[in-house]
Amino acid sequence: MSKRDYYEILGVDRRASEADIKRAYRELAMRHHPDRNPGDAEAESRFKEAAEAYEVLSDARRRRSYDRFGHEGMSGGHGMGSGFASVEDIFGQFGDVFEDFFGFSKDDTKPRKGADVQLSLSIDFEDAIFGATTSLEIERSLECDACEGTGAAPDSAVTTCPSCAGDGQVTIGQGLFKLSQTCTRCEGVGSLVERPCGACDGAGELDASRSVSIRVPAGVGEGTKLRVPSEGLPGRHGGPSGDAMVTLEIRPHEHFTRDGLDLHHDAELSFIQAALGCTLSVPTLDAHAPLRVPPGTQHGDVIALEGLGVRHHKGSRVGKLVVRLISTTPTELDDTQRELLRALAAHSGLDVD
Repeated sequence: MSKRDYYEILGVDRRASEADIKRAYRELAMRHHPDRNPGDAEAESRFKEAAEAYEVLSDARRRRSYDRFGHEGMSGGHGMGSGFASVEDIFGQFGDVFEDFFGFSKDDTKPRKGADVQLSLSIDFEDAIFGATTSLEIERSLECDACEGTGAAPDSAVTTCPSCAGDGQVTIGQGLFKLSQTCTRCEGVGSLVERPCGACDGAGELDASRSVSIRVPAGVGEGTKLRVPSEGLPGRHGGPSGDAMVTLEIRPHEHFTRDGLDLHHDAELSFIQAALGCTLSVPTLDAHAPLRVPPGTQHGDVIALEGLGVRHHKGSRVGKLVVRLISTTPTELDDTQRELLRALAAHSGLDVD
């Protein structure tokens, strides 16, 4: 008997996304689960067949092999032919699929790391170039000192939750088709307090502001993310705290804009300086540097000074200082200046008012 196409089994297109494949498998598995179809051998067969198809198509490497070679590419102990020994094997391997859709956890009492928090930090232009150590105020939850995180008043009893017998979970269903979810009475803690702590209202945590030192590496750019370990939300059931993910925002500079390792600066000069040539003093990251402007320079011309940009944070490479020359026209002239310019215009054959 020929084997059915895996995509046909799940009822999805060959271009289906990973999410589409997971959704299709979940629906088939729920429909054909033996506990919903007691004594139905065909339903159990369909259930295992769907799991087999999902086993291959949920794995990017094996899916590519299947797309190219079909069932022949699945030889070697995977996919069709390997099968699953029992329904429990299928839930053991793919239980996360059902957790994703229904929001329950197979073990919600084990230690879990807290969630990361997203923060932003505004720094000076020079700090991004040279690096700096700064501080950031982080609002986070800390363990309540009054109850040491238990949520109970000092003289209050802490008892085992009768609804979940201290597991933090309750089981729904019967037979093979059993699902666990967080106990709503104790909210997964596994215990109940007689009287809540007055300092934290039974939460076991208090909101607090904490100043954290942050090292900004040299050469960072706008939008760079820095990870500050253990400054996120607290973990559950003794798990570690999450991290703080800090996005850098760089304040504008008076003289420069930045493009990678290059700095850009606009330098003004008069049309006389542009025509005759001159030496300008332009700002750099450290002080000032001389810039030789050749005669006949046009408005908008660019001169690059090598080695006066940003140093790469992982090497010796240094960018350029790119100077754009902006020619200005005087708006007020005295009589002598006006006559000199008229003489120049006449000598050049130019018509002026």
